[in-house]
Amino acid sequence: MSDERLEQQDEEIREEEQEVDDRLLRLAADFDNYKKRAARERDEYVAFANERLVKELLPVLDDLERALDAAEEHQEGQLEDGVRLVHRALASLLERQGVKEISTDGKFDPHVHEALLAQPAEDREHGDVIDVVQKGYTIRDRVVRPARVIVAE
Repeated sequence: MSDERLEQQDEEIREEEQEVDDRLLRLAADFDNYKKRAARERDEYVAFANERLVKELLPVLDDLERALDAAEEHQEGQLEDGVRLVHRALASLLERQGVKEISTDGKFDPHVHEALLAQPAEDREHGDVIDVVQKGYTIRDRVVRPARVIVAE
């Protein structure tokens, strides 16, 4: 074989080795991306695994708040104390699970508020939240239930 032909074969072998190295690098990068995506999906799954339970507990919290409001009008202090204890325990449990109340101060935000009614209000700017009909909640920045509000026209 001639030297020229050997050099050509060496060059072809180097090019093939470079192609294999490039493919291995791409494969390693793809696998790394897959691992990161799988870890992120697993974290989301764990974070939101209890979402259905939380959705079911929120009406209980609402009922307890209504009971507390009704109990304040009557002189039955023991009932009020008991309901307050249950309310505090349930609210604490939800807070430990990452549930937070959506703020309703200030302007209407369609990402976290649901406008039920628009009313004229002379002392408020257009788009301000006037009143809260039903509190809204998030779990780790994900809206579980939007706050139902009345907005100024």
